Amino acid sequence: MERLKIALLAGGDSSEREIALQSAGQIADALDATKYDVKLIDIHGRDWFYTAPDGRRFRLDRNDFSVTVDGIRTEFEYALIIIHGTPGEDGKLQGYLDMMGIPYSSCSQVSSVITFDKISTKRAVAGRGINLAREIFLRRGERFSPEEIVARLGLPVFVKPNASGSSFGVTKVSKAEEIGEAVDKAFSESDEVLIEEYIGGREMGCGAMITKDGREYVFPITEIVPKHDFFDYESKYTAGMSDEITPAPISDDIRRELNRMTLEAYRACRCSGAVRVDFIVTPEGKPYMIEINSIPGMSAGSIVPKQVRCMGMTLGELYDIIISDTARR
Repeated sequence: MERLKIALLAGGDSSEREIALQSAGQIADALDATKYDVKLIDIHGRDWFYTAPDGRRFRLDRNDFSVTVDGIRTEFEYALIIIHGTPGEDGKLQGYLDMMGIPYSSCSQVSSVITFDKISTKRAVAGRGINLAREIFLRRGERFSPEEIVARLGLPVFVKPNASGSSFGVTKVSKAEEIGEAVDKAFSESDEVLIEEYIGGREMGCGAMITKDGREYVFPITEIVPKHDFFDYESKYTAGMSDEITPAPISDDIRRELNRMTLEAYRACRCSGAVRVDFIVTPEGKPYMIEINSIPGMSAGSIVPKQVRCMGMTLGELYDIIISDTARR
């Protein structure tokens, strides 16, 4: 049987580059070598390279999505995108692949644009029975009043880049005089900033996938208990800085509501492949959606791989399903 020629696209240009490379390494190890001929392509700006086992680097030809090693040309038939942030999660890479006619593993270009942009995600799911925190939206150069923000949203508030991941540039602010500095920090990651009211409670990560023929895969829910005040970058990627409990110790009613909202958000944003939807569940048991991760982390310490193992599936089996579902896009 001829193996499917896969370009495993990794790295990227955001602050999440190293995490993406870790995720890609784990997926490369999990894929069945008898089914797939996989080459990891590190994308960094205009440099798209395959590194051979002996350390030599070969540039990917973007004219035909191929790489030539020692005179042997591999024209890739499929792209497995494991890039957090730009250009993998914001739709740019998907647009290129669409023009090239190459099927890929992640959400479409339109869906990626929506899910990467926090305010667009909120607008897409609004009115579909999903609870959302109140917000104030700022574009670079717009003036704002910390006093007005506090009057509208109260304290504390979360100040976030509108388009960023892994909690880069996110600040929990408890004093009005700290809002200006937090907004500047968020603008260092994005040209737009979202200021949201604080919703207190337990954080839940909900993995899911819906195939083209309508099969629903709802992964066991993970409760995230960070050692810091919220699930920031250090809590996400430093061993021992958070407890991640799978399956989450929650009631059946809350589990059903989280699963319903997760699938509703997936459909509203027209997602594809495996995604993770994050929520805060208040002490009263009311879930509020935080965001959708269209290309969730797949490193050894990431949430979705733990959920996959908990449901009795290997990461390789999950990607067999994803590839089978998306390879004929």
